[in-house]
Amino acid sequence: MIMKDTDTSECRLILHNDIRQIPQLAGFVEAIARKASLDQSLAMSLNLALEEAVTNVILYAYPAGSDGLVDIEAVIRTGSIEFIVSDSGKPFDPTKTPPPDIDASLEERRIGGLGIHLVRTIMDSVVYRRRCGKNYLTMTKNI
Repeated sequence: MIMKDTDTSECRLILHNDIRQIPQLAGFVEAIARKASLDQSLAMSLNLALEEAVTNVILYAYPAGSDGLVDIEAVIRTGSIEFIVSDSGKPFDPTKTPPPDIDASLEERRIGGLGIHLVRTIMDSVVYRRRCGKNYLTMTKNI
């Protein structure tokens, strides 16, 4: 697919906060990878980053037993792909999570933080904002 600077392509997937819906992400990312002519390795990395972000929303954004939605939007531009994960759960800025000490022994490591570390490692930009009662995590990969 050849895109001009002004061209964009958008895709959207809406999931319930049910961990059993995570497998739908693979097909979503696969479709985006085809549209953007990405190689399989990059597509797998993007799927991993998106899966980490969405899993955290599903597991932690909403009170146990309550139904909520996770909206995933992908915007393909010339030179980049942007994933915007949004939810109306409790406010949480994962970008404020300190990087894990990956050199520490397992006994010394603090629980949590590896998912956002993985997302930061794979993506070129990760930005959080809270607006109108919703969380927005925007993850951009330069391609």
